Amino acid sequence: MNDLQIRRATADDLPAIVAMLADDPLGSTRESPEDLTPYRSAFRRIEDDPQQHLMVAVRDGRTVGTLQLTLIPGLSRKGSTRAVIEAVRVHADERGSGLGTQLIEWAVDTSRELGANLVQLTSDAGRTDAHRFYERLGFTGSHLGFKLQL
Repeated sequence: MNDLQIRRATADDLPAIVAMLADDPLGSTRESPEDLTPYRSAFRRIEDDPQQHLMVAVRDGRTVGTLQLTLIPGLSRKGSTRAVIEAVRVHADERGSGLGTQLIEWAVDTSRELGANLVQLTSDAGRTDAHRFYERLGFTGSHLGFKLQL
């Protein structure tokens, strides 16, 4: 896996990123890879925010993974900064290759380097395989999450 590069996403990566977001039962109902307009707008907002790190994993010139890392400075925990990992996706033909582990390890290491004291993520309640994966990497199921659709 020495040929793997993890780098900041560019606008040219959007089709591959959105395709990965849509390539599972949950994503297929909420993503629209055929119309990239809303994703381009969101990408510009992410790109303009220094606390956002939208990353891709590239192998042999092909985008095969992605995640978004967000740093949130706060007052709780004695003014600590927390990092949030979101939208972790690995291309279908790369699943089981260790790429997901490499992406999460990159995110944890980068969070530490950027001064975060805590890394957190959420995973849909139905993604039991993902829960086991995160637990193997040292994450603990510690909270019950809530959402309000706006």
